Amino acid sequence: MKPIFKNKFKPRIKARIRKNKQIINKNIDNFFDWIKGAELVELKECTTDEDPVRPELDNIFRRSFGRKIFGVKYKNEIHAVMCFAYTNKVPRNVEELDKFSHDAFLQSAQRDQKVGQIAIAYTVWSKKKGGGKLIVKEVFKKIKKSNHLNRLVTLSPLTDMATKFHSKNGAKLLQINETTQNFEYQVIKN
Repeated sequence: MKPIFKNKFKPRIKARIRKNKQIINKNIDNFFDWIKGAELVELKECTTDEDPVRPELDNIFRRSFGRKIFGVKYKNEIHAVMCFAYTNKVPRNVEELDKFSHDAFLQSAQRDQKVGQIAIAYTVWSKKKGGGKLIVKEVFKKIKKSNHLNRLVTLSPLTDMATKFHSKNGAKLLQINETTQNFEYQVIKN
């Protein structure tokens, strides 16, 4: 003899499971909806206190000698930030980054104002899930379209999080330095 409550509640449980799956799928879609409407913008400054990698670098450093700050903007709010320096050599630390970007900037004054051949991403952070991956993808597109940049290299901290992030996003480890590591995203021009 079957218990009465089992037959009575089984359809209810199945219906609740279906309903919960629909709610979860809808919430996941809404969760990443912001990515579709986001755009890459150049920023004049960023909140350096939010930078988990290099908070000690002020906005003057981040905007001097051809260095730039990019953000992913959605509904007038910045959800991810990435800072770049343009160089002609791969730096092993922030001091070399400063020197190499300064040199590339001075060399560009004698040429056509195109600073450096290598874009060095030296910090990235996200305030919203999916923002880090999105900003890497958007900046990568921008570099592919440029006529003077032929490499995208990082100056990343020696952490598992940085290694996993860049490896997961398609970068290859270039070198491990004393306090940093460099990853390279392969740039294939169209």
